[in-house]
Amino acid sequence: MMMDQREDEEVLAAIRAKYGLDQSLGVQYLYYLNDLSPISWHSDNADDYTNYGNHNYVGAKLFGVGDGDLYLKRPYLRESMQQQGRSVGDVIGETLPNTAVLAVSSILIAILLGIFIGVVSALKKDSFFDRFWTVVGTLGMSLPSFFSAILIAWLFGFVLSEYTGLSMTGSLYEVDDYGTGRYLALDNLILPALTLGIRPLGVIIQLTRSSVLETMGQDYIRTARAKGLSTFQIVRRHVLRNSMNPVVTAVSGWFASMLAGAVFVEYIFGWNGLGRQIVDALNQKDLPVVMGAVLTIAALFVVINVLVDLIYRWLDPRIRSSHS
Repeated sequence: MMMDQREDEEVLAAIRAKYGLDQSLGVQYLYYLNDLSPISWHSDNADDYTNYGNHNYVGAKLFGVGDGDLYLKRPYLRESMQQQGRSVGDVIGETLPNTAVLAVSSILIAILLGIFIGVVSALKKDSFFDRFWTVVGTLGMSLPSFFSAILIAWLFGFVLSEYTGLSMTGSLYEVDDYGTGRYLALDNLILPALTLGIRPLGVIIQLTRSSVLETMGQDYIRTARAKGLSTFQIVRRHVLRNSMNPVVTAVSGWFASMLAGAVFVEYIFGWNGLGRQIVDALNQKDLPVVMGAVLTIAALFVVINVLVDLIYRWLDPRIRSSHS
């Protein structure tokens, strides 16, 4: 691919040597781990793949070890095979913020609407409101993202576009054909954010409803009622905080999976994010970009889960006391 169908053994050998492809799979794997590691060893031999000057590393030398040196550096995800001269880190850095904006917007929609609807449904158990949103939540959890994306894009971006003013495709930033340059297009965020938020919205509604109903049956809630507290005060002071642990679990899992699940939504809506970049890289067999994107999503998943554990400790005093 990098030689563009040309047959030149010398150039082929040079490319293999540059990317360490002339080594065994085990050695290639160690090379890749060395590139990823913030503290890595690099040979003094200029012809060796591990030589520091052979790559676009960003870091500083620590001290010498054997025939090379230890460096403290930024993790290196190598270069794109299709976008010559561009590092995978730069490619991901351009698209990840757009995916983050989409994921945060989607999860905020799901949290704000889901918790409100779930609490009201629990307080109005078995009413029309409760039954209606139970059906909506079940449908929301059942719809695959790629199907709901096509349906919503067609309905609101094509059939009803005259009334909504929304288009079927578009990204966070657009370029004006009349020369005014790059501009922020927040209206393009509405449909993909709504689509990506449908499934977590259904989950949050159901979890909030069940958790609030369980909490409302506790003894301390009956005590609060006996003290003369209003329903609003009971919900605000006692119910919400003690009912949020299952919701936090769901939100954390969904937010992390949104970074990966946005692949279909971004591709259908033409959103220039990490998901669409993964699809393009797969189509072009640009493996370094695919590997770098997957590693980035995995690292974010771990970070989010650690943050969730900290939020648990803040929400539930029982967890803090058990650890102490």
